[in-house]
Amino acid sequence: MDSPLTAVGLPVALGIIMLGLGLGLTVADFRRVVSYPRPALIALGCQVLLLPVLCFGLVVALDLPPALAVGMMLLAASPGGTTANLYSHLFGGHVALNVTLTAVNSVLAVVTLPIVVNLSAGYFLPDAGSIGLQFDKVLQVFAIVLVPVAIGMALRSRFPAVADRLARPVKILSVIVLVAVIVGTVVKERENVAAYFVAVGLAVLLFNVVSLAIGYGAPRLAGVGRRESIAVGMEIGIHNSTLAITIAVSPTLLNNTEMAIPAAVYGIVMFFTAAAFGYLVTRRKESVPAAG
Repeated sequence: MDSPLTAVGLPVALGIIMLGLGLGLTVADFRRVVSYPRPALIALGCQVLLLPVLCFGLVVALDLPPALAVGMMLLAASPGGTTANLYSHLFGGHVALNVTLTAVNSVLAVVTLPIVVNLSAGYFLPDAGSIGLQFDKVLQVFAIVLVPVAIGMALRSRFPAVADRLARPVKILSVIVLVAVIVGTVVKERENVAAYFVAVGLAVLLFNVVSLAIGYGAPRLAGVGRRESIAVGMEIGIHNSTLAITIAVSPTLLNNTEMAIPAAVYGIVMFFTAAAFGYLVTRRKESVPAAG
């Protein structure tokens, strides 16, 4: 997995994706948390606290190799991806809430992700020395996550017409670049793909399903509406695997290809599980209309 394609292509893809996210954001999106306090607080609590704890229990129970365990924890600490917004739209979720949660989670991840990675690296790889995200590396995470978003938001604020014209092409370009990187990586690693799925497939599948279930079930138990709960389910269940892979393989960050394997497998699995989840919750809406 360690190649110029991933070393250069992934950061470029991530930068374009985050720029596209910024082009669709305004300061009002952050203020909107006040409009949806209950689902927002539940989603943030699940993302920041509950998922890392559950993921830790899962990797310990499955006795994953140390580097793969850290890779799972890195994935758990990654914020929701922009794909969550698309799936939420397709299955009747509250997309405005998704946009808000993605924005807030991306900001929080600059602080929470290094903490989770460092704690898990210290636990699973106590003899690895410098493995982890030190302060200078945290600044790099800040740069690759927030700088493109800030540029996009600045364009949206200063030149809204330009941002509107750029939004669609940038989204299309980000998908093209990301697909090219994934396809290129799969082709290069075709002899190892089966081994990757055997190594972490069960852990990734269980974590994804649990994430989706908690993301939808916790808000519903708290009396949150169905559309908002679908939005939270997608946000919690669809992590930014591109960010996790970029941090894992970047020579200036973790520089560990094995840690990227869980996120790479997750990036494939989540498309199918999220679609199945969306189908189930919309079917339930049709069969139990009174519950909404």
